[in-house]
Amino acid sequence: MNSRRIFVKKGIAGLMVGSIISLPDQSNAAPAKKEDTFKLGMAGYSFVHFKLDEALEMMKKTDVHYLCIKDFHLPYNSTAEQIAAFHQKLKDAGVTGYAVGPIYTKTHQEIDNAFDYAKRVGVDLIVGIPNHDDLKYVEQKVKEYNIRYAIHNHGPEDKLYPNAASVYNLVKDLDPRVGLCFDMGHNRRDNQDSVADLGKYSKRIFDIHLKNVTAATKDGKTCELGRGIIDIPAFVKMLRKVKYPGSCSLEYEKDMKEPLAGIAESVGYFRGVCQAS
Repeated sequence: MNSRRIFVKKGIAGLMVGSIISLPDQSNAAPAKKEDTFKLGMAGYSFVHFKLDEALEMMKKTDVHYLCIKDFHLPYNSTAEQIAAFHQKLKDAGVTGYAVGPIYTKTHQEIDNAFDYAKRVGVDLIVGIPNHDDLKYVEQKVKEYNIRYAIHNHGPEDKLYPNAASVYNLVKDLDPRVGLCFDMGHNRRDNQDSVADLGKYSKRIFDIHLKNVTAATKDGKTCELGRGIIDIPAFVKMLRKVKYPGSCSLEYEKDMKEPLAGIAESVGYFRGVCQAS
């Protein structure tokens, strides 16, 4: 009797295990979702009040792996040894520095310095804010170094580049490696449609500062990504439509001395939108 009970129990257990590990019928399964062409990163300015180690710890906590490098973490006059140590620290944290900037320039010498810095750092993208009169010189340096140059728009207060259109109209006839760092939040503060503008100018957008704002006016403030007036699901849909290949780097400018909660919420929201759509 005992042996019969053991046999029955083993048989039932075997059926349960078999049902758990048996593979479902794949004939009607939905096709695997394609991986997005864009990646999530962080704009270094988000960490203006923090040392590099602290910034990398926040990136680790939010599982973000790409950084646009600011000079307060890697000064322009850094030596080769300091640059190597900086990259090693990023590597140890699982982070890649993919660009430098934004870098403001007023003279040809400052533009020369920016390109020399990018070359020494080992990136192929500069986010910059040059004078209009210097754009042809920027184009010359782009050709010389084969480093792309993305001009950052800064909203209605910015007399040079308030929105994406103002940048595009100045660079559209220049070398195709001169383009935009599209700050979608500042663009919206200038009462522009950031989703439509992503579609219009995508071929010249090399970098995106991912953010949302409270109003389409000068008084609009940066807020958590899911709480503003820009339709983020529509923005993600447009990223996919144009097959944007660059970084969407969160630039979080609210609670900048205690940003982790807002960064985490924004990162989680963006990933949730990408997974759900």
